[in-house]
Amino acid sequence: MTLATRTPPTAEEYLAYKQRFNNWGRWGRDDQLGTLNHITEETRRAAAALVRVGRSVSCANPIATRAVVASERRNPNPADHRMRVGPASSGDYIGVSYHGFVNTHIDALCHVFTGEGGELYNGRPASLVTEDGARSNSVDFWRDGIVTRGVLYDIPKMRGTPHVTLDRQVEGWDLEDFAKQHGVTPRAGDAVLIRSGCDPFWAAHPDFEFSFPPNTPGVGASILEYLHAHDAALLGWDLQEAANQHLPGRIPIHEVAIPHMGMPLLDNANFERLSAMCAEVGRYEFLLVIAPLVVIGGTGSPVNPIATF
Repeated sequence: MTLATRTPPTAEEYLAYKQRFNNWGRWGRDDQLGTLNHITEETRRAAAALVRVGRSVSCANPIATRAVVASERRNPNPADHRMRVGPASSGDYIGVSYHGFVNTHIDALCHVFTGEGGELYNGRPASLVTEDGARSNSVDFWRDGIVTRGVLYDIPKMRGTPHVTLDRQVEGWDLEDFAKQHGVTPRAGDAVLIRSGCDPFWAAHPDFEFSFPPNTPGVGASILEYLHAHDAALLGWDLQEAANQHLPGRIPIHEVAIPHMGMPLLDNANFERLSAMCAEVGRYEFLLVIAPLVVIGGTGSPVNPIATF
């Protein structure tokens, strides 16, 4: 139990997560929602009751055109934004490869398999994902939106630093400590949002050469135990997985959360304005709304998550 001992998982413990936290069959063989099943009607009503002051804030980065993120190391596939301006109207075209480490997006349950030639969440064959789209576990099953309580775990604020560092990743017990310090009781159906401090990190390291697997600071695999223990619905983060975890796999949290747990991931969010709002309002829980595009057979979608207080 890595949370109990406050130690990162060994490679053997990490591999055991794939069975310990596996949700295949938990909500039936036809399930397409995964851990979003933890969001009930009561969950949504309770989340809506958190709207008291009527203020909202976006948790998205701008779509990463070359003008927004010029670095080819960070943005190898810049979004294509073209304008058409006529004498009395205007229009535009946007094309974006949103997976990666710059655009804010949600990962569907067909995005990551259990391994090469492996399976999708709920034991479905990876052959269902074709060049024409995924015939199962795709983002269009979430067309009604994700509406739940969001909780921001502001780890740099707790540590008194601008951002997390390479030598001290975010662990599951950091989430426990933050919740205790700020009077947050984890609930089933929560969207767990982890701030590592993306903007301060990139500002402090303008020449940082990004590589894959990720070499940035970020989140450690022990948070998977926290998510499972509290029946979280979704994980969101701004710097994704931490480097140097010495675990099997290239993106070890993705490789357990999506195909084994059935948990959507909100990648490359931006929690800087949300952090300021939480501090100003004096609470770290809020109504969170995420509305994926209805892409039939899609492996995910660009999103603009909205937190409302």
